Amino acid sequence: MSLGALINGLLVSVIAAMLWKYSKLSEHAASLEEELHMTQQSKELSQARIDYHIALQSLQEHGTRMVCTGKMHTDRICRFDYLCYSSEAEEFVFFHSNSSVMLPNLGSRRFQPALLDLSSVEDHNTQYFNFLELPAAALKFMPKPVFVPDVTLILNRFNPDNLMHVFHDDLLPAFFTMKQYSDLDDEARLVFMEGWGEGPHFDLYQLLSSKQPLLKEQLRNFGKLMCFTKSYVGLSKMTTWYQYGFVQPQGPKANILVSGNEIRHFAKALMEKMNITRQDEAEKDGGSSEQERERDKKDEYIAVFSRSTTRLILNEAELIMALAQEFQMRVVTVSLEEQSFPSIIQVISAASMLVSMHGAQLITSMFLPRGATVVELFPFAVTPEQYTPYKTLATLPGMDLHYIFWRNSKEENTVTHPDRPWEQGGIAHLEKDEQQRILASADVPRHLCCRNPEWLFRIYQDTLVDIPSFLEVLKDGMKSKPSLKKTKTASTVHPGRVREAHCQTSVQTPNEAKLTVSWQIPWNLKYLKVREVKYEVWIQEQGENTYMPYILPQQNYTFSENIKPFTTYLVWVRCIFNKNLLGPFADNKRMNTQGSGLCHAVEHL
Repeated sequence: MSLGALINGLLVSVIAAMLWKYSKLSEHAASLEEELHMTQQSKELSQARIDYHIALQSLQEHGTRMVCTGKMHTDRICRFDYLCYSSEAEEFVFFHSNSSVMLPNLGSRRFQPALLDLSSVEDHNTQYFNFLELPAAALKFMPKPVFVPDVTLILNRFNPDNLMHVFHDDLLPAFFTMKQYSDLDDEARLVFMEGWGEGPHFDLYQLLSSKQPLLKEQLRNFGKLMCFTKSYVGLSKMTTWYQYGFVQPQGPKANILVSGNEIRHFAKALMEKMNITRQDEAEKDGGSSEQERERDKKDEYIAVFSRSTTRLILNEAELIMALAQEFQMRVVTVSLEEQSFPSIIQVISAASMLVSMHGAQLITSMFLPRGATVVELFPFAVTPEQYTPYKTLATLPGMDLHYIFWRNSKEENTVTHPDRPWEQGGIAHLEKDEQQRILASADVPRHLCCRNPEWLFRIYQDTLVDIPSFLEVLKDGMKSKPSLKKTKTASTVHPGRVREAHCQTSVQTPNEAKLTVSWQIPWNLKYLKVREVKYEVWIQEQGENTYMPYILPQQNYTFSENIKPFTTYLVWVRCIFNKNLLGPFADNKRMNTQGSGLCHAVEHL
């Protein structure tokens, strides 16, 4: 080989090596540039810092991790590490690796019907959450992910245009879901996936966190693939008290788990966020002088909700004058259309009475002070007993509100709007026979949600309130208003189990026997001031389906009636403060009437 050929070969090798190195450097530079861009996108989402390379490596190596609470999709909330969302597919993505965690691992049952509800409205098929699955290796062929470094709460708002739904379905559940998990603090970010715009009450959602909530439509602005480094998906349903009639006609939930104490805790927190203050209720109730109480009475006033578009009170001025004369109080009007929400709550939070037509604005009654009265007005043909979200709220234990309703019974005092759009009660689109039937009806029959034309036609009527009947209903209702005394913790405390329960039996004759049951008071009773304590005893003959109940004032009793010799009985004992405050049973001791024995204490039957 000639020297020239050798030099040429070496030059070609050197140039090739340099070109390869240059291409690798260019590729690395492009990768770094893209990584910096992705990091910048993450910074636009949050002030929290994130090492993009470490986050990407963690996703590639460990994949997505999920751990959920709850046995059914209706009570499940899941925590995810590196749950991703494809804005192209509009689907969440779970990336599998050898280190992935998926608890519960439901397999195909995850689609029966869903992993969980994104909303607090139970088992609604538009609120289901699920995800697609991919191997983590697929990330090599996908757009570079943008990482969200904030802890996020991912949920659906059910109807952000309606104030009742905003509070009952969204704000209350989100507030207490965030209380349930310590890292869902004021720095957490809410992500709304239902697809609505901000809506008229978006500023209320902003009160839950110091960070701006994200809407589904905004996610595509940050990239084709977003990955939430830590997220919680779903909402607690424990704070909801009403079902809207999707399966059966609307009404209170069968198993209400929230009390007025939790509602008032939430209301107070929101008022603090809105910089609204009022006199401490504990100071206001008891402990003040007669002079101070007289001054407080002079400062009392009634708030009336004024509506300007639909469901009007046609003689509102006359109603206001009648209230002022009857109660010798100032009457103040509030309006969602004309006032800011904080200014409305400032008024309502100190009102002695709130008067309003049935409607979403009555959800603000949760901000009323203890001892206030809620007066709900219903248009003609609308049965108050069938539509009770605000009555249910007002009468929750611990709300300490008095509830009264008035219903217009005079058809001539109503103005209907048959030519309006259907969603505002119009019926012109219906067949003539159906229109005539609705016009002739004096009572809206029970119905399912949500587009019943007869219900919409009647609820959107304007009403001329019959002042004499209104005042009569109001005066009668106020007669049953309980006096509000200083709240005592003991009034909401349940007794514990009775202690040292014993059973003693004796056979008197072949046909006669006695059963003596004795016990000691519950441990917590000695620290409580309770006027009256009683005990409930159940005695059941073994093998029988019925039992003999007894309410006793003392801690021991000898039973002889219906007690048979040589027969085994089951005995339960529990303490009662009143009909609403029951202790757990001290238990079912299998007791044979030939001898004596001990009644053991257990929590449940």
